[in-house]
Amino acid sequence: MDHGRKARMLLRRHRSGVLSTHCLKLPGYPYGSALPHASDHAGRPLLLISHLAEHTRNLEADPRASYIVCDTGPELQAQPRATLLGEVRVLQDAERIERRYLRFYPEQQRTLQIGGFRFYALEPVQIRFIEGFGALHWIANTSYLAPAALAEFEEDILAHMNQDHRDALRAYCRTRHGVEPASPQMVGIDCDGFDVHAEGRLLRFDFTELVFTPGQARAALVQLARDSRRG
Repeated sequence: MDHGRKARMLLRRHRSGVLSTHCLKLPGYPYGSALPHASDHAGRPLLLISHLAEHTRNLEADPRASYIVCDTGPELQAQPRATLLGEVRVLQDAERIERRYLRFYPEQQRTLQIGGFRFYALEPVQIRFIEGFGALHWIANTSYLAPAALAEFEEDILAHMNQDHRDALRAYCRTRHGVEPASPQMVGIDCDGFDVHAEGRLLRFDFTELVFTPGQARAALVQLARDSRRG
């Protein structure tokens, strides 16, 4: 598996990270903010932030920023982490992005109703990916970003899986994550894998191979169901 996909899958697996912006109040100093994120189909982090936030004011003055996600554990420096460096921009036409984000974080519907919040995406220029000790990589955005071909089919695939294949979703959760939820709900699918809400938990499932069409998605999900039955 190439390093670009490994870094992208790390971002998709995590639900939060640290956004670092150029501080307006203290010029020259970085300003870090812990934020939840989802990802778009290309692998960009999607952020829902308030116009009142300090990092929003920083971005309006200078959109250059970084966003880091990392695994945690007793030996932190041995765990994978990825830092995306690029520019953070507000998304003007965000209806599909909003629906995708709210499937991951339905509680944020109340936040949107308050007003003053907008969706932003970090457009990466370079990615620093550290797999562990001695495994250090700079990755160009062209090697990191994925084609978004599955985006237009996502909602149809989700509706089909949630209406007709709830038993398969339970089997996926049991085999891969050791839980068997009563009402699992697939909330997202992309070229690298898919996500399922399971009794208050958000579970990530990775595809072995990249998936770009509904036919490829179906084949990957059928194979996972077969593997789950054998497991």
